[in-house]
Amino acid sequence: MRNAIMIPTLALALAACSTADKAADQVGNAAEVTGDALTNAGTDLVAAGGNAVEDTGNSISGAVAGHDAWVGRWTGVEGTYLVISKGALPDRYTLEMQYTLDSKGSYDGTGTSEGIAFTRPDGKQVLRASDGDATGLKWLAGKKDCLKVKDGEGYCRD
Repeated sequence: MRNAIMIPTLALALAACSTADKAADQVGNAAEVTGDALTNAGTDLVAAGGNAVEDTGNSISGAVAGHDAWVGRWTGVEGTYLVISKGALPDRYTLEMQYTLDSKGSYDGTGTSEGIAFTRPDGKQVLRASDGDATGLKWLAGKKDCLKVKDGEGYCRD
């Protein structure tokens, strides 16, 4: 009788162990699959990020050529002027300017595909290649080698 009770008890114990082992294997497999998915996602993200950084670098290096030719003094109207100096880093410039009768200052600029971008108290600006006619200033009309910040503000060399 004792053997009759022990055999079913032993069978139940073995069945419980087998179920626990299967559950542990399933959890282990799920963790492994999740880990693989995270590794693959991380690798894809690094690859995508690396290409984005590389692409940005390529677009910047090709876009800023030509602004070093603007270094020097430019004359505006009624006492306004612009002096462009090269900065310490490539495609960086210092703009010293008297841009109205009462407003003057020195501003750091960065070469872009559009010109030299800078910020002064009246907001973000971009200095662009132009001619005197496009400035809208009759005193600069007919001049060919000019830079324009906005309508009514320009500087020329000739």
